[in-house]
Parts: sequence; structure tokens; C-alpha cells
Amino acid sequence: MWKFGAEKTLIAEINVEGGSFNTFDGPDGRFRDRLQLDHQTGSLTITNIRTEHAGLYLITISGKTETEYRFSVTVYPHLPVPVINRNCSCCSCSSSSSSSSSSSSSSYCSLLCSVVNVGHVTLSWYKGNSLLSSISVSDLSISLSLPLEVEYQEKNSYSCVINNPITNHTTHLDITQLCHTCSVSDSTSKVLISVAAAAGSLLIVAAVVIVCICRKCRQTDKEAETHEDEITYIEPTFYKRDAQKPDVKEDDDVEYALIVKRR
Repeated sequence: MWKFGAEKTLIAEINVEGGSFNTFDGPDGRFRDRLQLDHQTGSLTITNIRTEHAGLYLITISGKTETEYRFSVTVYPHLPVPVINRNCSCCSCSSSSSSSSSSSSSSYCSLLCSVVNVGHVTLSWYKGNSLLSSISVSDLSISLSLPLEVEYQEKNSYSCVINNPITNHTTHLDITQLCHTCSVSDSTSKVLISVAAAAGSLLIVAAVVIVCICRKCRQTDKEAETHEDEITYIEPTFYKRDAQKPDVKEDDDVEYALIVKRR
């Protein structure tokens, strides 16, 4: 009989005398369609094995005496390939001073080697065949990152390695692709582009303000012209009094005034 776990759940059974060979799914069905039992040797094969199948397995052989064997099975998930990226998008430089009075500055490239969804692994940086740094975890489904700083003009070979007790994956560092110094011309170009963009924005704002002012002035002039057109002045006509005309008496008073016509 094959059993699994501390609960000793029966997962396979062989009855040689009765000629029966049976496998079971387990209480939670984790072994469904995964168990293959060898009728000759009694060995048990788990296909498409996963981390949930890790644990203690027991086989009990009954005869004149009963014998029990224990197997501890550890399942390691598939290892991803380490990914090496620049630790920052800009150029960073750190200076190191010598023991003498003069100090020398060296440019360094900051790198980061990363893996995701791993467990029971070790992530390491190597310079050639020499181990530089490493980090290990025993948890499942965790993300790991390991930093490294190298000189821009470094000629040595570097690699990032992830491994567990049964396999490993290696990614080699291409310094020329990931690490390059910031040239003065590049910095100057960036500054000029920023200044040009700012100047262009100011010109656009100034143009908008001028257009608005002109429109307002035109509107004011039109309003003034409208008000002036509302009043029309008529020149009065004066007539000389004629004493011989019988229609106008000497006693009558005649007054002349300015006439204003409004529309």
C-alpha cells in the first residue's frame, strides 16, 4: 500500500493474490489522473508533479511480517531565467578617493538581477568563476533582486545565476549594452531641447494674449461707433424776420433752438 502525508492517506494499493491494482485521487483530488502503478515492481509514478505533491510518502509491504518504508519528496518549481536590468534610467557616478592627497573619480554602472515567483532558490552574482554575492530564500512564490556595481570600462565577465538543488539558469552580463557613460553632448542636447520647449510655450502664451487684447479692442471700437451712430445732429436754419409779412405779428415771440434727432 502507498500512503501520503501525516494523515497516511491511501493513494495506491496492490493485492497480488487477488490480482487487483488500484490508485486513489486522495481526499482533495490532488492525485487525480496522475498516478501510475507498476504491476510488476509495485513502484508508483506521479506524472505532472507539482509543489502540492511534496511531502512524506509511505509504502507498506505485508507478508509474514509487515515492513514500512518512508520517502520524503521535495518538488522544486521550474526556474525562470534571471533578468539583468540597469538599476536607474540615468547615469550615476560615484567617486572614490585614493590614500594619497589626490583623488580619482571612477564611473560605475548600477545593475539589478531579478527573478519572480521562485522558492527554495539561491540567486548569485559571479565575476568569472568567483562568487561576488548571493541571496537565498526558502519561501514559495517570492520575488528576488540582487544589485551589482561595475565600472563602465570593465573588461571582466559577469553573470547572474539562479539555482536550486537540481538545476540552474545563468544570464551573462553585456556591459556594452547596459552600461554606457553619459556624454557631454547628450546632456547639452537635453538642456537645449528643454529650453526650446519652454521658449515655445512662452511664445504660444504671448500670441494668445495678444489675440485676446486685439479682439477686445475691436469690440470696444465697434461699441463706440454704435453709440455715436445713435445721435444725429441737425443744423438749424435761421430766417430773417420780415416786417411786411402779415402772418407774423410784431408782438409774437419766435425762438430758435438746436434740434436733436434720436434714432
